[in-house]
Amino acid sequence: MPAEILSIGDLAKATATKVETVRYYERIGLMPEPRRTVGNYRAYDRDHLNRLSFIRRSRDLGFSLDQVRALLDLADHKERSCEGVDAIAREHRDEVDRKIADLMALRRELDIMVSQCQPGTVADCRIIEALSPAA
Repeated sequence: MPAEILSIGDLAKATATKVETVRYYERIGLMPEPRRTVGNYRAYDRDHLNRLSFIRRSRDLGFSLDQVRALLDLADHKERSCEGVDAIAREHRDEVDRKIADLMALRRELDIMVSQCQPGTVADCRIIEALSPAA
């Protein structure tokens, strides 16, 4: 029984990825070039689908393209130690923690600005004043 063949549109739809993104991933080497049909259309198989799903899930979790490339390289060599995978995940988790801290600080600033807001006119608005350059 021949393996299931997917068009680029079917592959994109199955992974909620834009066709242009699939082509981009091929150009930068994250996705292997698919074989071509007699009519010169791209013909993707289950391995392409699995790889693109891996890339999408990694990107959805916020991993950078360089991190995804490294994870794919590690995943392609199953005999390797998973220390590299752990290091990439820890590095990314630390980046997420920094972003959360930055967002929490931003939230505190916004809370202060909003708490100073009182009914009145824009001319007397503390939020506008806080956002405006110092006179």
